[in-house]
Amino acid sequence: MLAELGPLWAIAWPLLIAQTAQIGTGVVDTLMAGNYGDVDLAAIAIGFNIWLPLYLIILGTLFACSAIVAQDFGAGRITRIQSFLPQGLWVAVALSALMTPLCLNSGAIISLLGLPTETTTKAAAYVSRVGLGFPALGIFMALRYHTQGLGITAPFALASVIGFIANVPLNYMLIFGRWGAPELGAEGCGLATAASMWISTLIILLYALRAKALRPYLPERWIQKPDRVRIQEILVVGFPVGLTFFLETGVFSAITLLIATLGDAAVAAHQIAINVWDVFYIPMISIGSAMATRMGHAIGAENTEGVRVALRVGAALSALIGLVAMFLLLVFPNVIIGAYTQSADIYDLAMKLLRLAALFIMIDAAQIVGSFVLRAYKETRFPFVVVTFSYWGIALPLGYLLGIHWGGGTAEGTVDFWYATILGIGVATVLITWRVRRILSRLT
Repeated sequence: MLAELGPLWAIAWPLLIAQTAQIGTGVVDTLMAGNYGDVDLAAIAIGFNIWLPLYLIILGTLFACSAIVAQDFGAGRITRIQSFLPQGLWVAVALSALMTPLCLNSGAIISLLGLPTETTTKAAAYVSRVGLGFPALGIFMALRYHTQGLGITAPFALASVIGFIANVPLNYMLIFGRWGAPELGAEGCGLATAASMWISTLIILLYALRAKALRPYLPERWIQKPDRVRIQEILVVGFPVGLTFFLETGVFSAITLLIATLGDAAVAAHQIAINVWDVFYIPMISIGSAMATRMGHAIGAENTEGVRVALRVGAALSALIGLVAMFLLLVFPNVIIGAYTQSADIYDLAMKLLRLAALFIMIDAAQIVGSFVLRAYKETRFPFVVVTFSYWGIALPLGYLLGIHWGGGTAEGTVDFWYATILGIGVATVLITWRVRRILSRLT
C-alpha cells in the first residue's frame, strides 16, 4: 500500500489545489461584490446558483474522458488515446453550445423568482457575462480529463491557480471601475470570471501543444471528423455523472431555500455547517478522482491486485480526512462557529448542526469512495439513480415534512432537514457500497 500512496498522491494534490482555487474564485467574487453593494452581492449569489449547475453538467460529462483514457492507458492502447481527444473536444463544443445560450438568456428564468427589478437585471447581466467563458470552459475540461486519465494533473492545477489569481485584479478593475475600466458591479464580476476561464484555457492549451510528455498521447490533427461511436461512449459514461452533479447541487440549493423560510438564524446556521462540510468535501473529491484514475490504469492493465491496492489507499485517505473532520467538529465546534458569528441564536443552532455534520462527513466519505470506484469501471448510471432516489426521493421530501409541515416552521426545523439529509446519504452509501462489493467480487 505504501508503494501506491506516492503515485496516487501525485495525482491527487494538484487536483486538491485546483479545486480549492476554483472554490476560491467564488469566495473572492462574493467578498468583492459585498464591498461594492448589497444588491450586487445578492445578484451574484443568485446568479452563481444558476450557472454552477450548468458548469457541473459540462464537468461531469467530460469526466468520462478521464475514466476511458485511464483504462486505455493501463492497457497500452496509445493509438486509441490519440484519437480520443478530438472526440472529447467535439463533446465539449456541443455542451458549451447548449449551455452558453442558457446563460445569455437567463433573465427569463431569473424573472420567475419574483425578485426586485434591479436585482433581477444585475443577476441576469452577471450570468450572461459568465456564459461568455463557457466555450473556453468546455475545451479546458476536455484537455483536463484527457491528461488526468494519463495521470498528469499538475499543469491543470497551475492553470487553475493562475486563473484564480488573475480573477482578483480583473474583479477589482471591472466591478469598481478602476484603471480606466467602466464601473460594472455584478456584470463586471461576470466578465472577470469569464476572462479567468479563457486565461486558464489558453495556459492549458499552450502546455498541451508544447509538452514533450504529452506528445505520444495526442493526435497530429486535433480537428477530426466526429466519430459517432466514441462520442456516444463519452455521453453514455459521462452524462449520468453530469446529471448526478447537477442533482446533488440542486437538492442542496432547494433545501437551503426551504430552510430560509424558517428564519435568518436557521439559514445562517445551515450555511455555516454547509461551508464547513465544503472544506472537507474538496479533498475527499480530489482523493476519489485520483483513486479512480489509478484504478482505471490497473483495470486497463488487467492488474487485479493494482485495483484493490488503489481502492485501499484511496479509502484509507478518505477515512482519515473524515476522522480529522469528525474530531475537529466535535472537539472545537465553538471555535469554528465563533469565526462566523457571535449571535447566540445562530450559535446554539449551529452547534447542533456541526455535530450532525461530523456524522454526515463520515458517511459521505464512504459514498464518495464508492461512487468513484464505480466511475473507474465506467458504471455511472447506477450512482445517478441512487442519488436521485436518495436525495430527491428521501432527503428533500422528508426534510420538508419534518422541518416545515410537521415541525411548526421554527428554526429547529433545520435540524430535521439535516436528519433527513443524513438518512438520504446513508441510503445512498448502502446502495453504492452494495454495488461496489458485487463488482469487486468478480475480480479473480
